[in-house]
Amino acid sequence: MKKYAYFLGCITPLRYPNIEASTKIVMRELGIQLLEMNGASCCPAPGVFGSFDLFNWLILAARNLAIAENMGVDITVTCNGCYGTLQEAAYILRNPNKRSTINETLAKEGLSYEGNVEVKHITEVILDDIGLEKIKSLIKVPLNGLKVAVHYGCHYLKPRKIRGHGSAERPTFLDELVEALGGEAVDYKDKMMCCGAGGGVRSAFSDLALRYTLDKIRNIQAAEGDCVLNPCAFCHFQLDTGQKELMESKRLEKPVPVVFVTQLLGLSLGIPVEKLGLQYNKVPPYYLEKIGLKIA
Repeated sequence: MKKYAYFLGCITPLRYPNIEASTKIVMRELGIQLLEMNGASCCPAPGVFGSFDLFNWLILAARNLAIAENMGVDITVTCNGCYGTLQEAAYILRNPNKRSTINETLAKEGLSYEGNVEVKHITEVILDDIGLEKIKSLIKVPLNGLKVAVHYGCHYLKPRKIRGHGSAERPTFLDELVEALGGEAVDYKDKMMCCGAGGGVRSAFSDLALRYTLDKIRNIQAAEGDCVLNPCAFCHFQLDTGQKELMESKRLEKPVPVVFVTQLLGLSLGIPVEKLGLQYNKVPPYYLEKIGLKIA
């Protein structure tokens, strides 16, 4: 059984523990063991922290990498921001001189990072370690007739040189996962637009962030999407909680349910809705009836 250190980040345990629950149960179903990272901290946030203090950003990221390295496993994440920070830090720390400088500080805590950790997004684990053909063979509840609008998120794809996912403007791998599960991946206007929250925008300019979210949801509705699939806890927070805020301010009448990638995969694998935590999303999963499911 392949093992990964599961880096939770901040948003998942604080706002959406159902993402953690669905990820753990789905990975277990697929034969992947996720290990707790005792002592892990914030990643820290790539756009905000890294922009102001690159050195201390790198120290904190390296500390998390060192914890996984001591465990003897690679890291997997369920947040694009955490993915960005940890993967970019690992990339920078391939340089032995930079690693030596950072290790001088880590030594104060009895830690050292030797550059042996790979950072993989949970979607990479699903697609690379398991593969679409294997997943197809495990499907118990095909998503027949379900129109899914995929939101990739910014930090998953850029910078392209480090991420290594091919096109950052026309990605297809999540759409291919939807199709493999029997659903229809729908195209929609401004598909690659940000959810609105990144780079501190939600914290500093909440109304602007919500305008981005509103545009995104309206475009998905125009394409008749039944739900929006995402691979990022922070995007999930903005698209789900953001729609609740838009409805409260009377700017949005009908929301589009938001589903995390391991939740949608879990539904196809026949895992009960309640175990995947879909009942805890702010926008109810109206799409369940379309695939013959419901919350008990």
